[in-house]
Amino acid sequence: MAKKLSIKPLADRVIVKPAAAEEKTAGGIIIPDTAKEKPQKGTVVAAGPGKKDEPVTVKVGDTVLYGKYTGTEISLEGTDYLIMRESDILAIV
Repeated sequence: MAKKLSIKPLADRVIVKPAAAEEKTAGGIIIPDTAKEKPQKGTVVAAGPGKKDEPVTVKVGDTVLYGKYTGTEISLEGTDYLIMRESDILAIV
């Protein structure tokens, strides 16, 4: 059972849990921490109600793609999340 977050996003904001960074390349080479790319994929864990006349279209549990430098990094209860506007989300996978 998923634990409930102690934070609720406002307006068109969503909270995304980023996917883990790749540890190895396709060829099996281990990637050091200094060379790892920031993940651009994650799971929506909370979504605000949306703006007036514009409800949020993503739902909790959706896997989404977002820009590399999008959102604000936050840490809640030892877990890292990103909080961003829904318009910063590029696609639902």
